[in-house]
Amino acid sequence: MKRAHQKQSEQGFSLIEMMIAAVIFILLCGAAFALLSVAQQRYQTESQVLNSFQEARFGLDDMVRDVNGSGYPPQNQFSFTSGGPPSNFYAITPVAWAPGYPTNSPCQIGTGGGGTCTTPGDFDLIIERDVDYWHTDGVEWTRYQLQGSVLSRAAVEKSGGGSPPDVATSSAFVPYIQNVMNNASPAQIAQLQAVYPQMFPGGNPVPIFSYFCYTPYGPPQPCPSAGSNNSPINVTDVEITLIVMAPTQDAQTGQPRLIELHGRGHSLNPIQ
Repeated sequence: MKRAHQKQSEQGFSLIEMMIAAVIFILLCGAAFALLSVAQQRYQTESQVLNSFQEARFGLDDMVRDVNGSGYPPQNQFSFTSGGPPSNFYAITPVAWAPGYPTNSPCQIGTGGGGTCTTPGDFDLIIERDVDYWHTDGVEWTRYQLQGSVLSRAAVEKSGGGSPPDVATSSAFVPYIQNVMNNASPAQIAQLQAVYPQMFPGGNPVPIFSYFCYTPYGPPQPCPSAGSNNSPINVTDVEITLIVMAPTQDAQTGQPRLIELHGRGHSLNPIQ
């Protein structure tokens, strides 16, 4: 009797117990892999969002830096005995304009497509500065223009009496910042406002560039309201707003991911 009892106590698991254990193990593995898949999707989404927003941040910093250095060098930095320096050796103004550059009666800056300037405009800016001042090749025109959802950049040497800046830069654009939504269509703005109600006030496009002009009394004013001082030649500050969308939607909510960045550049050499 004792030997039979000992043999019975040494029996293993039954088939049913093994099947139950296998099912539990499979369920646990499935749950673990599902969580891992969600984590991977989340990681990929966040990486793309981070890369997109870092690109926008770096681009914004470059634009602010360009505005800060605009208008340099001024004409009075050169000492020529007769005739003065060539016009491409100095910056006439921090911000170049069209039409009519470089006349002394430039166009009027507006918003929402107003004014008489085609550039500077809400989505188009030409900066006049010496990018590589350690070389003696003169001043450069640096242009930023929103084309669809791509903010493009062009950089060319200033022409000494040849093509105006808008023409000289028009064939030199390269993509600079992707997925810029400032000038989205009304349908796109409505969709984005459903997720980000504080963006796009009034359901309107948001200018990338807003201009502030010199006035004889007080601080710079928004150029469209600066009266007789509303012209590109009087621009002292450029406020920059970038609304950038990540290339993929949020992995969990399926909603677009946007960020709004702000910067402001101040010309160190306004009013030549």
